[in-house]
Amino acid sequence: MVSSSSFASDSQYCPRWKYDVFLNFRGADTRRTFTGHLYEGLKSRGIFTFLDDKSLEDGDSISEELLKAIEESQVALIVFSRNYATSRWCLNELVKIMECKEEENGKTVIPIFYDVDPSHVRYQSESFAEAFANHESRYKDDVEGMQKVQGWRTALTAAANLKGYDIRDGFESDADCIDCIVDQISSKCNTSVSYLQEVVGIDTQLKKVESLLNMEINDVRIVWIWGMGGVGKTTIAKTIFYKLSSKFEVVCFLENIKENKHKMDSLQNILLSKLLGEKDNSVKDKEAGRSMLAKRLRLKKVLVVLDDIDHIDQLDYLAMDLSWFGKGSRIIATTRDQCLIGENDVVFEVETLLDCDAIKLFNQYAFKEKVPNECFKNLTLEIVSLAKGLPLALKVWGSSLHRMDITEWESALVRIKKNSDVEITENLKISYDGLEPEEQEIFLDIACFFRGIEKEKVMQVLESCYSGPKIGLRVLVNKSLVIISENNEIEMHDLIQDMGKCIVKMQKHPGEYSRLWNVKDFKEVIDNNMGTMAVEAIWFTYFEELSFNKEAMKNMRMLRILCIHSGDEYSRMKASSFSSDSNCHDGSIEYLSNNLRWFVWHDYPWQLLPENFNPKRLVHLDLRWSSLHYLWNETKANGKTPNDYGCIKLTFSEEVKECGLRLLYKHHDSVTRICRIL
Repeated sequence: MVSSSSFASDSQYCPRWKYDVFLNFRGADTRRTFTGHLYEGLKSRGIFTFLDDKSLEDGDSISEELLKAIEESQVALIVFSRNYATSRWCLNELVKIMECKEEENGKTVIPIFYDVDPSHVRYQSESFAEAFANHESRYKDDVEGMQKVQGWRTALTAAANLKGYDIRDGFESDADCIDCIVDQISSKCNTSVSYLQEVVGIDTQLKKVESLLNMEINDVRIVWIWGMGGVGKTTIAKTIFYKLSSKFEVVCFLENIKENKHKMDSLQNILLSKLLGEKDNSVKDKEAGRSMLAKRLRLKKVLVVLDDIDHIDQLDYLAMDLSWFGKGSRIIATTRDQCLIGENDVVFEVETLLDCDAIKLFNQYAFKEKVPNECFKNLTLEIVSLAKGLPLALKVWGSSLHRMDITEWESALVRIKKNSDVEITENLKISYDGLEPEEQEIFLDIACFFRGIEKEKVMQVLESCYSGPKIGLRVLVNKSLVIISENNEIEMHDLIQDMGKCIVKMQKHPGEYSRLWNVKDFKEVIDNNMGTMAVEAIWFTYFEELSFNKEAMKNMRMLRILCIHSGDEYSRMKASSFSSDSNCHDGSIEYLSNNLRWFVWHDYPWQLLPENFNPKRLVHLDLRWSSLHYLWNETKANGKTPNDYGCIKLTFSEEVKECGLRLLYKHHDSVTRICRIL
């Protein structure tokens, strides 16, 4: 039991900065030149930067979102250009930035004079004088407007008096200046990484890892961060990465390697792109990638984090030999599997949280900014005790109980205790049980299929199946079940994903699973004709030849998603990886669900779609490299023109076949049309 003396009412988590940098600039002047390059430079060093990438209309007021972003950014970079003062939007942002600085809240403001004399900004002369003449003409009969113009002048003068960077002909080059700015920002922000700076209980662990890295020695070394799932390995690695990035020439953080075990060449491409600036597709196979890494990085001082390694091959193809890297390089690898760690390798074992830190972390998510009510004290101590210091459980349970009343807490505690001897994965199910039915379905879809995929693409699929996926996703994020990464990808913790898949697998055999994501389970269902009405979605990638019985899907009448991807594009270009049974004399599959919304089938092995296939809700069809000749049998047109029913003969070149076909179904009359050939 956690001691009551550990319970503290002032233990709330309140991160000071949400962003490292806010970029203020006139888009038409520098978005595609200096500011664009500066943003990429900051991003590549792991500096979390707010950049409004929309083409903003000029206006007198800026959104609450931008005002909040300015307040929550540790550093504001102001890019002054010749036409900067023509934008009232930029000037309003500038006023807010200088107000925050005057409030002495620790914000740093750095002006950058891009192809403009600082004195022109300071005294509003030359192009700035012309812009202000227009502003004053606009507001000449508006007292409030003229006060706003005077505020712009005051802010420009104050900003121009700050120490900054002067980039004009004969001064520093763009590239050199960007390097200096990024170095300065990195040094400034590394003292308090924006969204990881106050992670509970992490300080002691960070010091231990840094001592093992031994940055003072100019050798090459690998340090392993080892521990159970949910204990915080990735958080520690990410914090170290951000903190030490400025000390290396080039850096790369490879996340969720375990999830990409079949895409080693893709991971190698990311490494080469980040560390050497190579094109994203420079590596065609993993052997060539390993050779390239070994030859090209020997003179580079690099920092590489390999997150979540679960197989020795992953290390072999990404960092097999420390001689691949230049002097002073550091490799950090996280894993749950101690067997992957070399006998003489340096290892940091991540420990679970101390009682006092566990309570702080739980309170952070259960109560947010509010001070915990005393009546929750004993319940908090019991729940924290059951989490056994595991950060993930504390975070998920705390999020699930946020805004719940005391009776709901008591009920949750009973359910957690009921499974007290079961692994933590099973205990996390309490967070799933508290979701609304549609939220549960969206969660299971993400857990089984969509981890690591761009949010925009996932939303397209979800919107074809559910009435409120945006709200559902927001709920999952709020309850700490799903994370939206910096790259705008859908992510979740391994244990959360395991919990979701366990829920699906509660049925006795794969034919009764609501979702199939495993090739082995799919083969079992197909080979034994085990499909049932329970199957709602099939989504997997295959890397070997598959056989398919055309009658196997007859009972899958509720199937809404069917997505079968070809994983090895290079081998499949030589020969088809998907074979149908020998009884398909009519050249068509027996049955496809009319409930389908999302239909992707690489190497579709038949010449026709089923004659009775009439999916009125279908919004996406991708049949790359298929054997399809007609959308339906030609005779189905019954004397009407082919375009009336979409009975269109498909005679594409090989190039078009490789790209694929996308069909869009009109919902109001189910008439099909080819809208785009990708």
